[in-house]
Amino acid sequence: MVSVAQAQSKVTKYCRFKKGNVVAFGIVDGDTVRQLNGDLFANPKETGVKHKLSEVKLLYPIAAPSKILALAGNYRSHLGKSAPRPNPEPFFKPPSCLQNPEDPIIIPPGAIDVHYECELVVVIGSKATRVTVEQAKDHIFGVTCGNDVSERIWQNDPKIKDVQWWRAKGADTFGPVGPVIARGIDYGNLRIMTRLIGKVMQDENTSHLVHSCEKIVSFISQSMTLFPGDLIFTGTGGTTSRMKPGDTVEVEIEGIGILRNKVASL
Repeated sequence: MVSVAQAQSKVTKYCRFKKGNVVAFGIVDGDTVRQLNGDLFANPKETGVKHKLSEVKLLYPIAAPSKILALAGNYRSHLGKSAPRPNPEPFFKPPSCLQNPEDPIIIPPGAIDVHYECELVVVIGSKATRVTVEQAKDHIFGVTCGNDVSERIWQNDPKIKDVQWWRAKGADTFGPVGPVIARGIDYGNLRIMTRLIGKVMQDENTSHLVHSCEKIVSFISQSMTLFPGDLIFTGTGGTTSRMKPGDTVEVEIEGIGILRNKVASL
């Protein structure tokens, strides 16, 4: 039987960071970042350069995904009385919505009811076209924390909602991701929480996903090729509420870390 300590020792945490004029990938090892050289998805090599974690700026961990997808209604606790859909229900978030850990979520002009949504985010590691559920795991590089920030009026109001969720889910800074990508973790059984101003607002476990990470990847790949670096937000649980300028929101996922952002307005 594998102990918790043994399981954790097999997890590698990758980051993307900036220090001075250098932007690079690295491996987070306690309070140290070991700098890498090369493509994150093609066996990058350690340079031998080490930095103190406290002295680097962590960035969202993928520089330029070709696309970001997100799942609607993928926890029963979020569905209320609605029945789960038989297949995953993905929608798009634009890469321009990404935001770094510790950088602000900006509420744009006209936005009134902006909510947090804590989510496990899948990072694709190799090209996936029409893969089976069994094959899908080989195409998942790792997982990270995400906040699928959502403006509910633009999303849901029966009189004025947009036809698409292009701004409700995709406004600038509405996609914080990080702080690291955890590789080698059991992402099918992780506690996931949201704290707003220190108060726990969502508390779920990824074992309660309606559609597993592997099924999501397989389903999407039947119609759309996934490429290394693509991100998939896997859905949120429970209920959500409004964030206000001045608030701090934290998404914490067991074994990955804490994604923290303040909320501000223009």
